Amino acid sequence: MDKIEKMKTGTTTLGIVCDEGVVLASDKRATMGYLVSSKTTIKVAKLDRNIGMTIAGGVGDAQKLIRWMRSELEVYRLREGEGMTVKGAATLLANVLSNYKFYPFFVQLIVGGYDSKPELYSLDMAGGVTKDDYISTGSGSPFVYGLLETGYDKKMSLKDCLKLAAKCIIAASKRDIASGNGITMATITKDGFKYLTAEEIEKIGKEVSKK
Repeated sequence: MDKIEKMKTGTTTLGIVCDEGVVLASDKRATMGYLVSSKTTIKVAKLDRNIGMTIAGGVGDAQKLIRWMRSELEVYRLREGEGMTVKGAATLLANVLSNYKFYPFFVQLIVGGYDSKPELYSLDMAGGVTKDDYISTGSGSPFVYGLLETGYDKKMSLKDCLKLAAKCIIAASKRDIASGNGITMATITKDGFKYLTAEEIEKIGKEVSKK
């Protein structure tokens, strides 16, 4: 049990779906017990041109899965001449997690992307997969879900989804000691995966804070 506790890390990540695409977001803090080990951790990863993932849990486990998924998706694209679907990528990752469930990767993951339409999946460390319109993981997720429940609308624009995501990460950072030190955000639309710049995130944060 002590080993499991040491490998746990706090964080806040989320994914939101709208008609235009998917928004993935997270804070930047990484912790080791009561120590803030990093203030610039990127927890939103690009897996393929149209697929991304957020990570919560053990950093080493998450990094290994990111490398593995990028490799598998690239091989699939080269072999098939087209990219894997979002559902296919989520299922592939779920199978990996399930195969290792007796010696698990200590992670909570969100996989999102855009095929003919945007899709979002939550994956637990045993390989369980859940599809939803919005998902949050990590120690800050209890603070996020209240805002998502009241603020989300299926007809929201991508811009409004970005504002809601920023609002959620800011709220969690104020209450969860393991979350903070800024925001990382990315969008996945029919044009592909795109990280928001620091200037774009700062502008959204200021708009949200005024309300």
